[in-house]
Amino acid sequence: MATIKRKGFGQVEPNHLSAQRTGQIYAQLIADSNLSIIENGMFLKYDYENRKAVASSSVAGEWLLVYNEEKLYDPRKQGHKYFAMQKGDYVDKEMVPRLYKTNVGDIFTTNTLGANTSDSAETTAVSVAVGNVLVVGSTGYLEVAGQSPVGPQFKVVAITTMADGQDAVKLQRIA
Repeated sequence: MATIKRKGFGQVEPNHLSAQRTGQIYAQLIADSNLSIIENGMFLKYDYENRKAVASSSVAGEWLLVYNEEKLYDPRKQGHKYFAMQKGDYVDKEMVPRLYKTNVGDIFTTNTLGANTSDSAETTAVSVAVGNVLVVGSTGYLEVAGQSPVGPQFKVVAITTMADGQDAVKLQRIA
């Protein structure tokens, strides 16, 4: 059992994401107006009917992994933990997240197991163990699965670290 917490925004290391080869990458719809921060490693759904990307389990469709290109303009803040899409940084406050469809067998490393509000805040610790199954919770963040998991399932295959030394989990999509 390990306790995963992080300082700063979520990070993703794409060990093997098939979307990079299949082209199952979505970046066409603006984010729902109630999303003020979109972190790498969280999940969103495409709500085509309303023409927006949402973090809501009530919308039909598949959860898609947020993996945005990092644009860090402040020379004092050049680490992965400093980047998240923040509504205030965009013209007309409209963010267009880049989303990857995950397929069974995909592997990635992340430390995004809960929301964070700034690049310097620390998240609440989450306890996970190798072999745990994680699912996307109702707000788009990964959480340990309950008795009857719904949606994509990710198995914790290793407890590891991100490039900056912060705790992380290596996940494999199993369903």
